[in-house]
Amino acid sequence: MKLTEQEIGEIKRFLDGMHQTEEAGLMKKYIQHGRISTYDHVVSVVCLSFYLNRRFHLGAPERELVRGAFLHDFYLYDWHENGYLGRFHGLHHPAIALENAQKRYQLSELERNIIASHMWPLTPFAMPKSRAAFLVCLADKICSSYETVVRRKTMMRFPG
Repeated sequence: MKLTEQEIGEIKRFLDGMHQTEEAGLMKKYIQHGRISTYDHVVSVVCLSFYLNRRFHLGAPERELVRGAFLHDFYLYDWHENGYLGRFHGLHHPAIALENAQKRYQLSELERNIIASHMWPLTPFAMPKSRAAFLVCLADKICSSYETVVRRKTMMRFPG
């Protein structure tokens, strides 16, 4: 998968600085899978969702797709540490991410569904209701599987 510099620029414009906030900095400190930070994971999901949408002409609204993908794991804690949800993290973190995102950003209904449904079918009552939500759900599973099995240090990074 290769995005053009123009596409990376479009993604950054859609994020409107979200990827440069204090909370985004926190996401860089928390491990998601293997040695991959939560920040690196969400960037990979953003890029893969955007890529699939563009290359296959799926027609999902790009701004909401990108914002929802970036915020899908906006839970802001290390789920590996004692005192957190541990093995139930997979079931509960979409609601926590949505709550955190709603406190900080004005979200559309589509963005809310992207965040809430990204763990479907593990969360059977939070189903993707759009192409964008389904794409993020799929991209999350692909990226998570790759990060867990291959355990590379980084996936996709925004230059600069």
